[in-house]
Amino acid sequence: MLKPEDFFDLTDFDCADIFDGCEFVWDALKKISVYLLHKNMSFSSKEQRIKGVVMRGAVIEDDDTVHIGEGTVVEPGAFIRGPVWIGKNCKIRHGAYLREDVIVGDNCVVGHGCELKNVIMLPTAQCPHLAYVGDSILGRHTNLGAGTIVSNLQLYSEKDPDTGKRPPIILTADNEIYDTDLAKFGAIVGDGAQTGCNTTLNPGCLMGKNTVVYPNVSLPKGYYPEGKVIKHKTVLDIVDKHDIEKDSEED
Repeated sequence: MLKPEDFFDLTDFDCADIFDGCEFVWDALKKISVYLLHKNMSFSSKEQRIKGVVMRGAVIEDDDTVHIGEGTVVEPGAFIRGPVWIGKNCKIRHGAYLREDVIVGDNCVVGHGCELKNVIMLPTAQCPHLAYVGDSILGRHTNLGAGTIVSNLQLYSEKDPDTGKRPPIILTADNEIYDTDLAKFGAIVGDGAQTGCNTTLNPGCLMGKNTVVYPNVSLPKGYYPEGKVIKHKTVLDIVDKHDIEKDSEED
């Protein structure tokens, strides 16, 4: 239920081996930094690593640790700090910020005002507008609505004065309690899942395949099975403007 293959189709993904040996899907997040270190060492020159188009005005810091595949375009104003692996035919749009330990599969979109940190995007995943995604995995054909925030740190997460470590995120799935051993953990978003505009995925959210979260929902941590629609109901109080103005005058 919580294995990588329960959330993702890993075929034809250049970095699928990062999931090898993962008992739980979130275990891959612990491996990104070391995985990219070894993957980038396989290239001996910049020409082998940077095959896409980096437009004037885009910034790549430490290009020895950045790979950009053929057909990918990095627009002006984008900032990439390695280690980062970007596949083929991606769009890294103006104002995107990829800051360390990021894997972007083929045919993905990272849009304006989107920040990624310690993230895996499987092929065809999209976060096209104004999103923060930290310590998370986005599956195939996922789409984050504009303004989606994937929070990765619990509100009450002070460091232990003796160890200097923050408490790990604990979550519940099917009445079982799991210690993720991750102090920072955003969300697992299964293949085909989507969020509406201004959604917040709180630390430790696991969305199954093809599950949809409606706009403005703040989703608590936990496991949400595949094929569900998650929404909250709001009641709008619509009154005549004249009545409001009249009440104000009487006050």
